[in-house]
Amino acid sequence: MSFNDNVQLDTGQVSGGGGGGGRGGMVIGGGLGGIILLIVAIIFGINPSDLPGTGTDTANSQVESGGTVDNSAIAECKTGADANRSDTCRIVGTVNSVQAYWGDELKRYGKDYTPAKTVIYQGSEQSACGTASNQVGPFYCPLDQKVYIDASFFSILTQQFGSDAGALAQEYVVAHEYGHHIQDILGLLDRAQQDPQGAESGSVRTELMADCLAGVWANHAANTKDANGTTYLKPLTESDIKSALSAASAVGDDRIQQKTQGRVNPESWTHGSAAERQKWFLTGYQKGDLNACDTFAATSLG
Repeated sequence: MSFNDNVQLDTGQVSGGGGGGGRGGMVIGGGLGGIILLIVAIIFGINPSDLPGTGTDTANSQVESGGTVDNSAIAECKTGADANRSDTCRIVGTVNSVQAYWGDELKRYGKDYTPAKTVIYQGSEQSACGTASNQVGPFYCPLDQKVYIDASFFSILTQQFGSDAGALAQEYVVAHEYGHHIQDILGLLDRAQQDPQGAESGSVRTELMADCLAGVWANHAANTKDANGTTYLKPLTESDIKSALSAASAVGDDRIQQKTQGRVNPESWTHGSAAERQKWFLTGYQKGDLNACDTFAATSLG
């Protein structure tokens, strides 16, 4: 999905540094690495909170230190044309579009939208939920209400896990994390922690709902406008949808388990299967309605 060249980007919604620091909290939507670490923990009987980079013990973290995206690089993200040429600027533009959409949409439900900043970093970064790194992938931290994305994650998603390199594949990742922010506003996010794993678990239902909410945004993205009334994105093409579905499939629990351990164990799922993640993104995209995303009421997730 391409940005309109003349749409104006708001870099105030993102940061190249910051983060909350400190310990504790839950990481929501931990991406590829977080799933892999959780699988390893289950196999070897390790408490996931003791693993480096899982967001609960930053003092013992062994992830690569330092490294943030220079704020001057973010400041260069001025227009949609910049978003079309740069992964970093595409994140900025997607954050702008997603927040513009949900800021208007939640009013229909009598809810005020609280903006959530995205931190774009390299290597590792401190959040209020612990250390952000490629080991846990992109995530939403409810303690500081920020999204954390390593600038190199998209290449990992493509090169190691088979997603295509299309723009909507990247934008889907950002929109998914903001789906968790919407769940936080609606008071649904803690269900993931109450029932943390298994094919029908609260964690899986939370993640699939975020996929669906990403699809809802995608349905309306070509109509979402900047402060000047210019639409952020051009209408979706069939190729765009295939791109998003490739990313959704790449981060399915079954795909990652098969790749990392050679077998699939639904009892340890935290995000849902590849097919389920595709299904719920499509549900959101086709319906274009938040009410279609109630995975907690669904009798079947597949």
